[in-house]
Amino acid sequence: MTFAREGIPFILIALGLAAVGFTAALMRRSWPLWLVAFVLTVLVIWVAYFFRDPERTGPRGRDLVISPADGRVIEVVEVDEPAFLQGRAIRISVFMNVFNVHSNRAPVDGAVQKRWYHSGSFLNAALDKASSDNERNALWFRTRSGHDVTCVQIAGLIARRILCYVEEGAQLVRGQRYGFIRFGSRVDVYLPLDAEVQATLGDKVYAAESVIARLPENG
Repeated sequence: MTFAREGIPFILIALGLAAVGFTAALMRRSWPLWLVAFVLTVLVIWVAYFFRDPERTGPRGRDLVISPADGRVIEVVEVDEPAFLQGRAIRISVFMNVFNVHSNRAPVDGAVQKRWYHSGSFLNAALDKASSDNERNALWFRTRSGHDVTCVQIAGLIARRILCYVEEGAQLVRGQRYGFIRFGSRVDVYLPLDAEVQATLGDKVYAAESVIARLPENG
């Protein structure tokens, strides 16, 4: 098991607190302190679990779009995309709860044409208006076939930190890590109207493994 790099300080802090708790319990031989040490140990396990970032392998193909996040598909809909590429698109939304892996992966092979960041609210990420009202970070990918795909990290009710490792001009491969969102949140993928959607509402998907759509051969 590997861990997200941004989680290492939190894991070390939790380990330090647990060590202090056990040291105090051993020195004073106090049952209340043993209870505190036990709670701190549970905290270490939960923090490590939250920041887990396992290696993933899955389907690879020039025309495949894979899920950028672990979670559940909560929306597949045709929408206007005024905030980014300004056109009609298919939006597939994946909602992550606090128990999902929160590392985000590139859904396609391609170059990052542009990156947008918008400050905003922290509404429940499952709400439709979270796509337009919440804090979010978007990447516009241009695939080798000439397709435009936008992937948007969206903060949620609890999530207060969106991390993105890449800038404009970066060349990413499908399944490559590019960001992380702390706690429950959402990722939207905007696809061309002629994309063949394979995800359905309620599907449980996994980043870098689950195919959510297929792009036409030529952009």
